[in-house]
Amino acid sequence: MKAVFIACNEAQGDNVMEALEKSFVKGFTMWEQVQGRGSKNGEPHLGSHAWPTMNSAIVTFVDDETAKRLKERLRDIDELKPALGLRFFSWTIDED
Repeated sequence: MKAVFIACNEAQGDNVMEALEKSFVKGFTMWEQVQGRGSKNGEPHLGSHAWPTMNSAIVTFVDDETAKRLKERLRDIDELKPALGLRFFSWTIDED
């Protein structure tokens, strides 16, 4: 079982939701209007006059195969528009 955390520019929201659907992810938690700064180019997304863009964040808990499919789709989305800064991470989760 994996926890998959996704952080993305709001502009990627529809693409990320489509990736979740195509990966058969049923449950997730989403936070909109998340502030942050990217780790690769460091551009802030703060919702301010100077840095008006914002991020969204999603976490889902899925089996290993679903996590693999989801990460492949997210990687494809990020490669199409790398400047938007889609990031995703996964952790192994105990099912106790």
